Amino acid sequence: MSIGNSPEDERPFEDVPEEAGPSVGRSLKDARLAAGLTVDEVSTATRVRIAIVHAIEADDFAPCGGDVYARGHIRTLAREVGLDPAPLLARFDAGHGGRPAPTPAAPLFEAERIRPERRGPNWTAAMVAAIVVVVGFVGFTAFKGGDDGDASAKAQAAEGSTASTSTPPSPAPKHTKPAGPKPAPSDSAIAAAPQDKVTVQVSAPNGRSWVSAKDHNGRMLFDGLLSKGESKTFQDSTKINLILGDAGAVQLYVNGKKIEDQFQSGAVERLTYTKGDPQVG
Repeated sequence: MSIGNSPEDERPFEDVPEEAGPSVGRSLKDARLAAGLTVDEVSTATRVRIAIVHAIEADDFAPCGGDVYARGHIRTLAREVGLDPAPLLARFDAGHGGRPAPTPAAPLFEAERIRPERRGPNWTAAMVAAIVVVVGFVGFTAFKGGDDGDASAKAQAAEGSTASTSTPPSPAPKHTKPAGPKPAPSDSAIAAAPQDKVTVQVSAPNGRSWVSAKDHNGRMLFDGLLSKGESKTFQDSTKINLILGDAGAVQLYVNGKKIEDQFQSGAVERLTYTKGDPQVG
């Protein structure tokens, strides 16, 4: 006669390792942290909402909407963080009345497919059908009366053509006659510069020079290379600040007056001009 414990006596000890181990949520959270993933990253990769991921990691499966959905989320999350889902599902089933009975796939898919049909009437389809009916009626009417009205339409078109040819020319061209094009501003135009502003023209007749121009607020008006033969005109209400990379290659007009300063070739000049007579700053 055996003195050892019977198989029935040993049954309660089979679940001890499972109960002693971490919970389903704790296991998923530890694996996620070990993989260096955030809840947002896991949610994006698995399409499981962030709130549900947080709830599962806290062993709160109520937001899942049922054990069937909870098991599916556990399986998806476990695979994403690198765990075998089978032990986690077994642990979940042990704490939630065992594995649920399989649900036929057809009703689930049918329910998902039927949901959109609970909305209101499909007014778009009704409108399309109404438009088709109206267009068909109009087309039929036009086709039926087309033979009777064809001759009169041609007669009207002929009369309209005759009337249009005999009508005297419209006086509209008198109003639409464009005025002579305004000539482009010339170098002498700066002589008529407004008295309440300072106008500076920089030209490069003798060669090219780098030019920088700013207004009184320090806003850049121009900063670049002025090629030989080119000119730039700057205007401000108070003053113009200039920097000439090769002052000897440029010619200046300030408020309509030519600057007679003899700048040296290759010299860099920093100049400021204001309203009134040209003054070098």
